[in-house]
Amino acid sequence: MEQQDYIQIAEENLIHTYNRYPIVLERGEGVYLYDVSGKKYLDFGAGIAVFALGYQNKAYNDAVKAQVDRLIHTSNLYYHVPLAEAAQKVVKASQMDRVFFTNSGTEAIEGAIKLARKYAYLKENRTDHEIIAMQHSFHGRSLGALSVTGNVKYQEPFKPLIGGVKFAEFNRLESVLEQITEKTCAIILEPIQGEGGIYPADLEFLQGLREVCDQRDILLIFDEIQCGMGRTGSMFAWQQYGVKPDIITMAKALGCGIPVGAFAAVERVAKALVPGDHGTTYGGNPLACAAVSKVLDLFEELHLVEHVRENSAYLEAGLDRLVEKYDSVKARRGRGFMQGLELTIPVGDIILKALDLGLILISAGSNVIRFVPPLVITKENIDEMLSILQKAIESVL
Repeated sequence: MEQQDYIQIAEENLIHTYNRYPIVLERGEGVYLYDVSGKKYLDFGAGIAVFALGYQNKAYNDAVKAQVDRLIHTSNLYYHVPLAEAAQKVVKASQMDRVFFTNSGTEAIEGAIKLARKYAYLKENRTDHEIIAMQHSFHGRSLGALSVTGNVKYQEPFKPLIGGVKFAEFNRLESVLEQITEKTCAIILEPIQGEGGIYPADLEFLQGLREVCDQRDILLIFDEIQCGMGRTGSMFAWQQYGVKPDIITMAKALGCGIPVGAFAAVERVAKALVPGDHGTTYGGNPLACAAVSKVLDLFEELHLVEHVRENSAYLEAGLDRLVEKYDSVKARRGRGFMQGLELTIPVGDIILKALDLGLILISAGSNVIRFVPPLVITKENIDEMLSILQKAIESVL
């Protein structure tokens, strides 16, 4: 069948919740994807910050294939080897004390919310606690995760959401302090806002949050689903700031394509959840945990965090040149291999033209191009991306 035939079949059978780009991807190799017609695309989206290792990493593929032949699922009524190994490695990498595996980032957020509320319930024996989230944040699309997502566009059709959530201004400590009451049990934020436009948190902001949380026994929750797993030049973004959360959520590159997420917490908080409080049928199954375990091994073997630190300045410099060259390219923001270019013109046409020229990019809102490539990209890949992007920009000016 031709590419358009597959598109037509999909459109006739899927619920239309995505405006997909008009290509049908078939395979990947390294940092490139290929459609069913054989056309090659340089991938600077990585499945929305998922495929950190690039495509066809043999060690990763072999580990996943071997686990398929060994054991895929048991339920959480039993222990299994990949669970123990993955849990130990995640705890070490995140510098938390305990972890719970989920199927997705959204489920990790749900678990973090429940953990925070249970901790507060045990402490004060009441159920009217509140959570402070950030404006322009994005934490997921389930009702709980949507309730702490600071974007009315996503929330409005699905109200009423869960109650007890307030919103403060990101990077303005005074705005958060104004929202705190005796009912506040947690503050949740992304150290680098992703969907909101690639906005890194200020150090002073995070330090101020940590101080007030310590003073009032409020839990600090960091959503590192997108900015974690080495993307910003440390295993988790909080490690660059030196501001440790009480609960952290992760997903995306945690499994590098196998659906898996997790929330982890320090011991005093983690012990609030006991048998019967939370569960999952598929979360932490042998296949997912084998993927997590191998991913974390490969991060060390390939020195991926160091690779990001060594090459991110080159990416930043290249994007900065575009800011200097084009009046319509307003600013660059980000850390490591999580960068954004803010434009004064809609980015959709640029992304479509880049796709036509063999470059996959994604947006963050209507006016920001987001760069979240596989963490294995080289300076040569960056040069290729910049060359295509420049042509795409000039084609729409």
